[in-house]
Amino acid sequence: QVQLVESGGGLVQAGGSLRLSCAASGRAFRSFACAWFRQAPGKEREFVAGIRWTAGATHYADSVKGRFTISRDNAKNTVYLEMNTLQPADTAIYYCAAGPTVATRSTGYEYWGQGTQVTVSS
Repeated sequence: QVQLVESGGGLVQAGGSLRLSCAASGRAFRSFACAWFRQAPGKEREFVAGIRWTAGATHYADSVKGRFTISRDNAKNTVYLEMNTLQPADTAIYYCAAGPTVATRSTGYEYWGQGTQVTVSS
């Protein structure tokens, strides 16, 4: 099993920044790819960013390219999502996920965190 715990969400004004963290524990976590998804009220869960654990290659949704950065700290078993120039449209619950490879569909991931709320006010 892999356990994922997100933190760092909150309320921020438009144009502001937040950094989300996803602390991971459990067997063989370093063999998994990780990703951030988000889900706004009334909408489907959508891919935000993903990172391969070993190679560090990253992938982003077009809506966040140039504003969000995904990274990982191998020593801390933690994945981060640095979010800059936040907009009200970024308001959602953000989830961390782990799976065998980076995928843009949520069904590609075996493990999920509980989510952290991000609210961007205009």
